[in-house]
Amino acid sequence: DMDEKIEKRTGLSITDIFSQRGEMYFRNMEHEMLKELINKDEILLSCGGGLPCFNDNMTLMNQHGLTIWLDPPVEVMVDRLKRKKYKRPLLKDLSDGQLLEFVNEKLAERTAFYSQAKLIINPIDYSVESLTQKIMSCKEPT
Repeated sequence: DMDEKIEKRTGLSITDIFSQRGEMYFRNMEHEMLKELINKDEILLSCGGGLPCFNDNMTLMNQHGLTIWLDPPVEVMVDRLKRKKYKRPLLKDLSDGQLLEFVNEKLAERTAFYSQAKLIINPIDYSVESLTQKIMSCKEPT
């Protein structure tokens, strides 16, 4: 998980990084961490929704491996985000209605990046086990 790696490296929570140093500091930290991780063998990287959209990260990821966009319906995303919005600096103060609007706006901005993924999957069509099997079976040959 990219956020966990950044928190470990900085000693700060993602919320604290955003409030103390700003979003661009965080995005640059993500990019630097991605460049470090991208050349490692057999890595599965879970990234936040913004990572593919900054610093040409999607191109970098596509050049070095299989990229997968897990694309659930908006309602599913909003429901999941509601449960963890306290951990997400851009979401923590939003009402449910504002959260839905935010998700729709971000999807409109980010879909051009996400759609560059080599594989797009609607995860609600699968159990966790079958989704894992599908992803593992799509591993690119080295």
